[in-house]
Amino acid sequence: MSALTGGLRRNQDKLLSFARIFTTSAAPQIPPAEQAAAAAKGSHKEPLSREFQVYRWSPDNEGKPAYQSYNIDINACGPMMLDVLFKIKDEQDPALAFRRSCREGICGSCAMNIDGKNGLACLTKVDRDPKAVTKIAPLPHMFVIKDLVVDMSNFYAQYKSIQPYLKTKNKDFGLGEKEHLQSKADRAKLDGLYECILCACCSTACPSYWWNEDKYLGPAVLLQAYRWVIDSRDEFTKERLEQLDDAYKLYRCKTIMNCARVCPKGLNPGKAIAKIKQSIHADAAV
Repeated sequence: MSALTGGLRRNQDKLLSFARIFTTSAAPQIPPAEQAAAAAKGSHKEPLSREFQVYRWSPDNEGKPAYQSYNIDINACGPMMLDVLFKIKDEQDPALAFRRSCREGICGSCAMNIDGKNGLACLTKVDRDPKAVTKIAPLPHMFVIKDLVVDMSNFYAQYKSIQPYLKTKNKDFGLGEKEHLQSKADRAKLDGLYECILCACCSTACPSYWWNEDKYLGPAVLLQAYRWVIDSRDEFTKERLEQLDDAYKLYRCKTIMNCARVCPKGLNPGKAIAKIKQSIHADAAV
């Protein structure tokens, strides 16, 4: 026991000697006044004011829609457009209406038109040029409920019409007693399709959808339709293709490719639409 105790004491003495070395050889102490000044300088940036023009309209007012200007210190808020909208609503105009939820580019709620391009406010960075003026508007060619909030009823009804869920003819699968097995190769075919968050950025950037949104399903819904057409586990592929084989539902697509340019997830709805057309023609040839 005495040997063990002696060893512990020697180790403690070594640790204390190391501690003395580090504390005595440390850098010279900065006076407290200078430390406070440095901390204040690092935590407070110089104000950087930017002008943002936001589309405003309310059904409670008889006036026409108009852009309202706000000056925001972008050094005093987050780096994304959604942060700017929060700052406007919290500090200048609590009546401003817009949708938002996850702030991570997953839910698609904050889709809007920023400087003429559709996108998600939570993923769109603020232009730090103090002379620039950013215009924020609702998604184009959609009925406006208030300010930046648009009516998505027709869009969701179209999505519902394609029956976006797995359909099988084998009733045993419905009992939950078996798994829907799928090979890695078949699973890979769903990449670039299932990631769609239904933000409607692509559909509302499509001129064909602007003029025929009551009949043309649009890029987002057709992308989702192909996701189920190509799924190896679905047993209603023929019926799905027959439902889509329509002059307006599918063939209003003119391959302008605005959809791919604005998709915040980097997807290509135009390619999926082309694949649906190929599948229909291949099925007809058989």
